[in-house]
Parts: sequence; structure tokens; C-alpha cells
Amino acid sequence: MQYNTIMSKQLQSIKPQDIVLLLKVISNNNDSWNQKPIAKELGMSQSEVSESVARSKFAGLLDVSGKKVFRRALMDLLQYGIRYVFPQRPGAMVRGIPTAHSAKPLNQIIQSEEDYVWPSAKGQVRGQSVLPLYPSVVNAVASDDKLYELLALVDALRVGKIREQELAIKELQKKIL
Repeated sequence: MQYNTIMSKQLQSIKPQDIVLLLKVISNNNDSWNQKPIAKELGMSQSEVSESVARSKFAGLLDVSGKKVFRRALMDLLQYGIRYVFPQRPGAMVRGIPTAHSAKPLNQIIQSEEDYVWPSAKGQVRGQSVLPLYPSVVNAVASDDKLYELLALVDALRVGKIREQELAIKELQKKIL
């Protein structure tokens, strides 16, 4: 029994909401953020944010204070791992909020007849569904354009072809590093 307790504490795998939280911290550009307001902005519970901070510190994505994102490490995870750790395939045609190459900034560079969207009754665009990293993302981006762009770029890494991925990496490097 004690072995299982030790293993569960050591196997703190990153979860999708951890990426969302780290990108939110970057979009806020404030290393003195507090968990309660950011939890509300992301539509998460404070305990989810607290657990996310612990996992991100353990993974080397946040400093020991849990406030400052190690941007290079996050960029490495996004560039080399996100499509393997949190893969996604475009699904059925639905109404929703544009993401990946269908959202800013990539929609200003890439012309495509295929739209990718996060399913949402609030959305005005019809396209292939792409599940967001975390369900509350659809509401969280309504009041945070920077977070929206970051998450759309991450989705381009998750579902895009090589060209979209390369463009997304360049844009993410500009915004994160």
C-alpha cells in the first residue's frame, strides 16, 4: 500500500489544464498572479489550479514559487510534445469558435476552405470540431484575446499539417519567448 502512495506522488503527469493555466499566466504577463482570480477566469476550481501548479512545478514548467513560467521549457513541450501527449483529430461538422489555422493569427497567413472549431452554441462558424484542451477554454477566451491566440496556435500544433505546425511554432515563439 505504501508503494502505491509513493508512486502516485512521483507520477505527476501533466494534464491538459496545466497547459491552459501556463498559457493564461503568460497571457496575463504578471508573475505576481493569484490562484483564486485565475481559477475564476479559466472556469476552474481553485483546487484544480493548485494541483496544476504543483504538477507544473514538478515538471519544471514553473519556478519554485509557482508564479513564473519557464518559457523555454514550455515552448519545448509545445513544439516537440503537445501533438503526442494531447493528440486531436478533427471531427464532425459543428457550429463553434474558430481554432488552429481558422483563428488569429494563422487565419491571416493561411487561406483554407476547411474551418476547425471548438464546439459551442455561441460560435458563429461552421467547421470540423476540435476538442479544446480543457472544456472551459471556450468561455475563458471570450475575455482574453491573447489566451485565445495562444490556445489556437497550440491547436494548430495538435491538428495541423506540417506547414501549419511550422507557422504556429514561429508565432508561439514570438509570443512566449
